[in-house]
Amino acid sequence: MMSDPNLVITVSSSNSPIKTDAVIIGAGPVGLFQVFELGLLDLKAQLIDSLPQVGGQCAELYPEKPIYDIPAYPVIGAQELIDKLMEQIKPFNPGFHLGQQVERFEKRADGRFTVTTSKGTTFDAGTVIIAAGLGSFLPRRLKAKGMDQLDPAHVHYKVTDRARFRDKRLLVLGGGDSALDWTMDLAESARHIHLVHRRAEYRGAPASVQQVKRLAEAGKVTEHQGLVMQVLSDGGRLSGIEIMDLERNKSIIEGDEALVFWGLAPDLGPIAQWGLALQKKQIEVDTEQFQTSIDGVFAIGDINSYPGKKKFILSGFHEAALAAFGVQKYLHPDKRQFVQYTTTSPIMHKRLGVEGKAS
Repeated sequence: MMSDPNLVITVSSSNSPIKTDAVIIGAGPVGLFQVFELGLLDLKAQLIDSLPQVGGQCAELYPEKPIYDIPAYPVIGAQELIDKLMEQIKPFNPGFHLGQQVERFEKRADGRFTVTTSKGTTFDAGTVIIAAGLGSFLPRRLKAKGMDQLDPAHVHYKVTDRARFRDKRLLVLGGGDSALDWTMDLAESARHIHLVHRRAEYRGAPASVQQVKRLAEAGKVTEHQGLVMQVLSDGGRLSGIEIMDLERNKSIIEGDEALVFWGLAPDLGPIAQWGLALQKKQIEVDTEQFQTSIDGVFAIGDINSYPGKKKFILSGFHEAALAAFGVQKYLHPDKRQFVQYTTTSPIMHKRLGVEGKAS
């Protein structure tokens, strides 16, 4: 859900293109922050997202997931982060075009871009910024013998209601940050958690691994290594899973609900056909302004690739800041660029709508 009812989906006819400084493809946290950085430079933006709501993965896959590495927030929920970003960009009044995908992308002779969506919305854009995360994404699904006998309501790929898992035996499948985060988060309220990963080494943050190990020592979590071979059910209700370890030994783990965090299956969709330089399904960019191999097209967040890339929301925020200056330079190549600070600049205060307010 959007945090402000005044920020609504903009609708247009393909016969009357929306003219804007930038079209941002992707309305996740990095795409939303890009609006803010552009707004500080007096540049207007329109956002397109294939999902029916803003927030990207934060809203779609783990709205209640706690995030610990956002500056000034010791902990913030994923949906709360989206709500704060929506509040922050309100002064810049961006347009939102949700539930639609870019189908046509063309760079014109004048250096501007024609962008058309699956709903016929057309843009005359000065630049295009791709902030599409992993592209069109879906969680990797649990596929095992017995799934056809199970009510799918007992298998979860995101957590939207913690209360559902209270006093339940939980089967958490995965070894990355999401699996470890939810194991830590639900350990106190669940009856017990069985954490199942295909190998003993986890892929999550070292601090999270240590915390999960402490929970295992305390008897709140049991760790298992192996592959899921079969799902067991009774009258459609989940009763457990059968796993096979690396020595091909099979065992049964009892549980009431399964939470599957095997990551996402990335798919760039039509973006892959735009002629951009790619590396392993990610868009190559420079690190000065995060421009792609096509001048005027930028890529920020998880969808881009460059030496030393780290897939943190924090990194995406940094990329958005530099990309904004790249957009300004592309649109106004002869204009001198100044760095102005929001604390002291009257121009910034005016753009933010805070002029005359006490500090």
